[in-house]
Amino acid sequence: MSGVGFEDWTALAGDSETSRTEWAALVGAWSEPHRSYHDLAHLAAVLGIVDQLAGHATDLTAVRLAAWYHDVAYDPERDDNEEVSAARARIGLLGLVSPDTVAEVERLVLLTAGHDPADDDPNGAVLCDADLAVLAGPPAAYAGYASAVRAEYGHLSDADFTAGRIAVLEQLLALPALFRVPAAAEQWTEPARANLTAELTLLRARS
Repeated sequence: MSGVGFEDWTALAGDSETSRTEWAALVGAWSEPHRSYHDLAHLAAVLGIVDQLAGHATDLTAVRLAAWYHDVAYDPERDDNEEVSAARARIGLLGLVSPDTVAEVERLVLLTAGHDPADDDPNGAVLCDADLAVLAGPPAAYAGYASAVRAEYGHLSDADFTAGRIAVLEQLLALPALFRVPAAAEQWTEPARANLTAELTLLRARS
C-alpha cells in the first residue's frame, strides 16, 4: 500500500534491524482484524494528506512519524488509545530518531485526542487536518466511513452507539475550527460540516 512500505518508513527512521522490526510491528498493529476504519488504508490516507499539506509543517518528519503512531493502539472499548499510542511511539522510536523528535511525535499523537491544536502549532494543524480530512469527502464516501466506524463499535447496542456518536459529532461541530491549515479550511470546512450535520440529524431522529 502506497506510503506505508518499509522504504517509506526508512526515510523517517533509518534502515536498521531495529527499524525494520518496528515497522513490521506497526504494520501488524494497523492490520488487526477488529479495525474496519482505523486500518492501513486510513494510515495511508493520512500520510497522503500530510504530504499535500507538507509545506505548512515545521517538522515534517515528526508529523509523518506521528501519523504512523496516532492510532497504532486502537481498542474501541478503551478511552485512552491516544495515550497508549503516544507511549508506544516513545518506546518504539527510542534510538531511531533524536529525543527531540520523539518528544514532538508523542505530543502530536496526544493532540489527536481532541483535534484542537493551538493557533501557533503548524505541525499539530497538519496532523489534525490530515486525520479529519475524511469528514470532507463526498457524501457516499462519508457514509462508508461512518458505517466502518459503527462496525468497529459492534460491541455496543444501537442506543449506546448512537448516544456516543452524537457526542462525538457535537464535539467536532463545536470546535473553533474543524481545519487549521488555511487551504484545507477553505476547501474542506463546508462539506465536512454538511456531512457531520447530516449524520447528526439522522442519529438524533433515531434516538
